[in-house]
Amino acid sequence: MTVTAQPTVTAERESALLASVPTGLLINGEWRPAASGKTFDVEDPATGKVLLSIADAGPEDGKAALDAAAAAQESWAKVPARERGEVLRRAFELVTGRAEDFALLMTLEMGKPLAEARGEVTYGAEFLRWFSEEAVRAFGRYSVSPDGKSRLLVTKKPVGPCLLITPWNFPLAMATRKIAPAVAAGCTMVLKSANLTPLTSQLFAAVMQEAGLPAGVLNVIPTSTAGATTGPLIKDQRLRKLSFTGSTEVGRRLLADASETVLRTSMELGGNAPFVVFEDADLDAAVAGAMLAKLRNMGEACTAANRFIVHESVADEFAEKFAAKMGAMTTARGTEPESKVGPLIDAKSRDKVHELVSDAVASGARAVLGGVPAEGPGYFYPPTILTG
Repeated sequence: MTVTAQPTVTAERESALLASVPTGLLINGEWRPAASGKTFDVEDPATGKVLLSIADAGPEDGKAALDAAAAAQESWAKVPARERGEVLRRAFELVTGRAEDFALLMTLEMGKPLAEARGEVTYGAEFLRWFSEEAVRAFGRYSVSPDGKSRLLVTKKPVGPCLLITPWNFPLAMATRKIAPAVAAGCTMVLKSANLTPLTSQLFAAVMQEAGLPAGVLNVIPTSTAGATTGPLIKDQRLRKLSFTGSTEVGRRLLADASETVLRTSMELGGNAPFVVFEDADLDAAVAGAMLAKLRNMGEACTAANRFIVHESVADEFAEKFAAKMGAMTTARGTEPESKVGPLIDAKSRDKVHELVSDAVASGARAVLGGVPAEGPGYFYPPTILTG
């Protein structure tokens, strides 16, 4: 087996990568500034420093993006499924060819260690490959009518322009997961990427252009005012589908807005994941599972375990083993080779975690590990275990 050495992350390499990221809005195939001229900053959560400033879309830009998607819908729907699939296949090859760039960009803007970011590139690219092959398999259905006298032919057609809203924690995979099936089905799109991690979507949109996606099919509007920018789109009769991944709270509001026009919706909302350890459990296996369940993506995932329920007869031993494993993890900027835990996404998230820890300790919990924010730049919070 051949093992490929990973490129060294240098300041020069980071700068060159950031210089390749488009900073405008993608509307009708053109990168342009926001109508207001406004921009917003994207930070490196490991340092608190600004990586890039990108165009800040407003309501006028949102309408322009939907105008472009609506105008492109008819012609895009007529493109043969094989050709749509070939666009996705080329995109898959381009993403995998630039895997290190995408991994580093995610680490810079989101904070996850490079090893995890590389895993996300592989995972996210697979949506492109899968749907490149599924594009030609969107079969209809042929059946016999209930009275047996007729034949029924059901065909599948694109639903039309879609609004795709992605979260900040998996910047590439959540974009490809939504964009790839829309491309395969023949739908045009407006993508509202997360304002905390929009850079990966910006670079991916440029890759889709390079792969041959026609102007107007994918429009990208990063914004710091999501409600004001996307709200009018949800109420616009030309929009035919809303796909949202994010918090349950925001999902409820979007569903309420979508109900006014009976808009089709797909919602992937917040998780609720207890981790249960029974008295007869293999504790070493339980700890190994707990490490994955809790610390993948620094715990910033809807599938992350949000509480541990451990049988009292093994609670102390489990906590001791778990603390030993967590305590051995290195907390550092995700670009550092030894990094196992990166920063939280922003100061608000770090402060919220510390507030929860402090409240639990004040209520009688005991900090077996951690419990105090890390000193220095960035939004680091060390692995923490509370018992009680």
